[in-house]
Amino acid sequence: MVAPKPDAVAAEPTPPNVERGTRLANALFGFGKQQASFAARMSKTGMDRSAIVLLKSLLHLGPSRSRALAEAIHSDPSTVSRQVAALVKDGLVERRADPEDGRASLLAVTDRGVRLLEEQRARYALSIARMVAHWEPDDLDRFVELFERFLVDHQTHLPTLITECAAPARSEGET
Repeated sequence: MVAPKPDAVAAEPTPPNVERGTRLANALFGFGKQQASFAARMSKTGMDRSAIVLLKSLLHLGPSRSRALAEAIHSDPSTVSRQVAALVKDGLVERRADPEDGRASLLAVTDRGVRLLEEQRARYALSIARMVAHWEPDDLDRFVELFERFLVDHQTHLPTLITECAAPARSEGET
C-alpha cells in the first residue's frame, strides 16, 4: 500500500472519516492519559518527562540556541530556559560559545545526557517488547508501519492542529 501524499489531507473529510477521526482522537486521548500517568510515576524516580523531551529534541537538533529548542518543542522560551538550567545543573546539557556570535551560547547534550537517553530508551523498548510479545509478528510489523506513518503526518500537520484545536485566548475577542 502506498501512502498518500500529505497534500491529500487538505480535502474536507467525509462523515465516515470524521467518525474514524473521532475514534482515533478518543484512542489518542486515552493513550495520552496513560502516558501522563506513566510520566508522573517516572518523575518520582527522577526521570522527568519534560527533561527527556528536551534532551531528545536537543540531541536531534544538535547544538542549538534556547529559542530554537523552544520552537522545536512548541514551548515558551522562558519555560525552556528554566528547564535547561536544571539540565545544565545535572550535567546533562552544557552551554557552549556560539561560533557565529560570541555573545550567545549554544546548548548541547553531554555524554552523560546521551547515556541517560540510551539507557532510558533501551529500558522502554524492552518493556514495550514484553507488552506486545503475544502479538502476531505480522500484526506488530503492520502496526509499527502505520504508527510511524501517523507520526510523520502528525508532525507535518502539528501547526494546523495547534491552530484548529487551541481555544481562542480572551485577548482574541472571547468574552
